[in-house]
Amino acid sequence: MTAITNWDAVPAFTSEEEEADYWKEHRLDLRLMDAAVVAGAESTDSITVTLRMDPRMLSRIKRLARSRYLNYQSMVKQWLSERMEQELRDKTMR
Repeated sequence: MTAITNWDAVPAFTSEEEEADYWKEHRLDLRLMDAAVVAGAESTDSITVTLRMDPRMLSRIKRLARSRYLNYQSMVKQWLSERMEQELRDKTMR
């Protein structure tokens, strides 16, 4: 079984069947799951933000989050945090 150490390694699935087949052969690395929990606990203060998105996209996000045993909002926050860190690293490399 292959351990996933980065969320970018998880492909976009075209069907639930394809996703189920993928997770039969892959699992999340425990450090990645721990990082998701820690990222969600970084701040006790929060602000509400409203995003409009296609209902199909939201359904896919929720499905992905469920497969990772995460709340979809926490997963989106984690994605944003990871991307922000990547952008900041890339900016310092220039």
